[in-house]
Amino acid sequence: MAENNTNKNRDPNPKKRIVVVGIPGIGKTTVISRAAELLRQADKNTEIVVFGTLMFEESKKLGVRNRDELRNLSIDQQRKLQEMAAQKIHGKQADVLLIDTHLFIKTSEGFYPGVPMHLINALRPTHFVMIAADAQEILNRRNSDKTRQRDLATVKEIETELEISKIVVSCCSVISGSPFMIVINKENDIDNAASAIASVIGR
Repeated sequence: MAENNTNKNRDPNPKKRIVVVGIPGIGKTTVISRAAELLRQADKNTEIVVFGTLMFEESKKLGVRNRDELRNLSIDQQRKLQEMAAQKIHGKQADVLLIDTHLFIKTSEGFYPGVPMHLINALRPTHFVMIAADAQEILNRRNSDKTRQRDLATVKEIETELEISKIVVSCCSVISGSPFMIVINKENDIDNAASAIASVIGR
């Protein structure tokens, strides 16, 4: 009988918190924007939050001039910025919240997790989505993007970043108990990548 009462009290349309990740140059932000459009067309109250932008707004108080300088901050400073950003996200009320962030950040002290356990506990994600692509395509996108100050990389280094990403996103899934999926963003095929996300999240 208690089980039946529990089922009756469950929200038939629970809020979804989707952490969408991908290495620089993957086309993540473009895919997320298109996925949000598709979800809204399906009458889903959808909002996008860019974790790095929230961190950057706070980091300006420390003299940071652009988002690409964030990785040069100390680990302690980055952790504090992450916590402040998570607090702002926690209050969002959209039915579907797409959280645009990175799985890890290359710092002078090594790879720092973009979604460590304390953030997973704060954000309470319901899904993880990793955007992936061919390493050469990613390199081409990075080289053609003149709006960002990215570190130089080789195809081999990008392949390593992709492998690390797969390991980290699976760990996040285990820690949070949330499912994860990997979506391939092929060149000039953004709609298919976005549709793959919207079809799963919109159920």
